[in-house]
Amino acid sequence: MADNFWFIVVALGPILLGGAIAYALLHRRRLSPGEKRQQEEAIEDLYDKPSGGREPHSHSR
Repeated sequence: MADNFWFIVVALGPILLGGAIAYALLHRRRLSPGEKRQQEEAIEDLYDKPSGGREPHSHSR
């Protein structure tokens, strides 16, 4: 009885895990063109303007 249980766990576990991963990959939501543009603009804003409003400068020694 215990041998059959472990056979099922070892044989079906990876199959079920692979199925769950495949399902998640096939059903993930893609960004619309408008959402993608907004995301790119937000990233540009983050890199263009550091927090605190000051421009970074290099410290030369």
